[in-house]
Amino acid sequence: MDQNPFSDGVDMNETLPRMVLNQAERLAGRTALRRKVEGVWRDISWQDLDNNIRAFGEGLLGLGIRAGDRVAVMAPNSPEWVYADLGSMACGALSVPVYHTEGVGTLLHILQDSQSRFLFIHSPLIAGELLDHLGKLPHLETIIQLEGPVVGERCLRLETFLQQREVAATAELAHRLATAKPGDVATLVYTSGTTGPPKGVMLTHANFLSNVEACSNLFPIGPADQCLSFLPLSHVFERMAGYYFMLNQGAVIAYAENFDSVPANLAEVRPTVVISVPRLYEKMYARVLERVLAGPWLKKQLFFGALKAGRALVESEMSGEPAGVLLQKTATLARKVVFAPLREHLGGRLRFFVSGGAPLGRDIAEFFFAVGLPIYEGYGLTETSPVIAANTPQHVRLGTVGLPIPGTEVRIADDGEILARGPGVFQGYWNQPEQTAAVFDDGWFRTGDIGQLDADGFLAITDRKKDLIVTAGGENVAPQVLENGIKTDKFITNVLVYGDRKPFLTALIVPNFDNIEKFAREHRIDFLNHCDLVNHPQVLRLIRDRIDLHQVSMPPILRIKRFTLISRDFSSSEGEVTPTLKVKRKVVARHFHRVLEEMYLPQDHGVHDSGFCIAEQEGETTGQ
Repeated sequence: MDQNPFSDGVDMNETLPRMVLNQAERLAGRTALRRKVEGVWRDISWQDLDNNIRAFGEGLLGLGIRAGDRVAVMAPNSPEWVYADLGSMACGALSVPVYHTEGVGTLLHILQDSQSRFLFIHSPLIAGELLDHLGKLPHLETIIQLEGPVVGERCLRLETFLQQREVAATAELAHRLATAKPGDVATLVYTSGTTGPPKGVMLTHANFLSNVEACSNLFPIGPADQCLSFLPLSHVFERMAGYYFMLNQGAVIAYAENFDSVPANLAEVRPTVVISVPRLYEKMYARVLERVLAGPWLKKQLFFGALKAGRALVESEMSGEPAGVLLQKTATLARKVVFAPLREHLGGRLRFFVSGGAPLGRDIAEFFFAVGLPIYEGYGLTETSPVIAANTPQHVRLGTVGLPIPGTEVRIADDGEILARGPGVFQGYWNQPEQTAAVFDDGWFRTGDIGQLDADGFLAITDRKKDLIVTAGGENVAPQVLENGIKTDKFITNVLVYGDRKPFLTALIVPNFDNIEKFAREHRIDFLNHCDLVNHPQVLRLIRDRIDLHQVSMPPILRIKRFTLISRDFSSSEGEVTPTLKVKRKVVARHFHRVLEEMYLPQDHGVHDSGFCIAEQEGETTGQ
């Protein structure tokens, strides 16, 4: 890897704001951040980044912030998010991110639990709703509105907040920056709450910087690189990999307008690296295959012939065996010609993807490697800042999440649980000593995931320990493995496998309605809405055939015996998925309890594969 002239690695005596401000001094007039304003991408220099971090810090000092105070930030990805985060830390305070898509209930819980004194908020609507609950928030002194007019008491416009800085604040900010220690808690990151109320994970500057240091030795990122930031900065994966790491390496961060605009922004920004959760790659894969299969016969033959050559080259490279000259030339030509449109849709400069936050299906990874756009999958948790292991350009093995990163140790407990130890492991849960003690075993952090280490030290994740299905026959089933395979089908968008303490497996399946509607028109199936489709015998038979195709080589215990099609996807508004699109299994199982249990009625009740129509009535999920 070429030496990055703008990064000397990470000084572990630094703090996050000192690291960034030192980098700003070196890079000065170069571009640090980009945002789209009124249809035009605007550059923000490192000098402007420095000025704004200090301005936000001095503004907080003007409000009387003390070292150790908590400052909540509820906003979409933007430069202001960065200014608020690093400005708070520069004062010695703890930043407390809140997903900007969350409702007032979650915001209230986090503000109450963290006892935050200050809140930066983007949405005037949420700020207005919050005013009705100020009696429950005696510690919340000031709400700084990043957008819109002031909505009520305790609120300040951003411009007013910045204008009230005092001259003395500059010297005080410099003092606090200089005296902060790497071991100080920098932030409280609240977990997404898939198993209960969110818990505040205490992460220090050193926790994050140890991850940044490890990644700087693994991934060739430098000032010539640009990433598109669209995963929520409230998520620790984007916060470390797409924010702190990128700034440490001198790379440019461009902020997507929103998640829906990502395809257009990719073409405009032309990033060299993209960091995402598997859901994006699944959608891209499905879209590419859909376009190819809908195209002319010759185009399909060329595509699948090229893909076969690409897969063969990847298999050869992964096995360590030299590929033949003809295979190398064929695969190289295919990547330059056949797969060129895919690369152009992504801006034409992309070197690689990074995936985390959830398991990536092996078929998806193989496809992208074959077309010359590798996805390097990693693994970690909020509690580990977050990376524990990662595939890298130097060391990659598909079907695994790579080798443990430098400085981090991994071992497998007797029951298969992954245990981790290293400088990225958190300090504990905020005000929850018992829960903190419960996740440590003789100094090792219990991840809650089940996995295996192969002979070369590569880590493979089987499933979440709490998600493992134990059938009535005592068989252990990892549902995510089954779900990831089925979700690659062009007619299926989402799957939840069910069957704990049951005689066989069942599933809730969300169809890909774009492709199902095309199928219906081609087969002259009359329908008015999605409810008609999920209940139509031909559609049910199609999905049954597709599932059977995916399960043909599986033992009976791993086969989905019955399923129910549902007429909408699992929804964040219903609390069924996290902001990073991980399914909350307990919530979905509760919402669809009757549907799931009916699939276990005796067959003489006439319950086989079926459909379930969902309607929204006064906030409740109902169906027929």
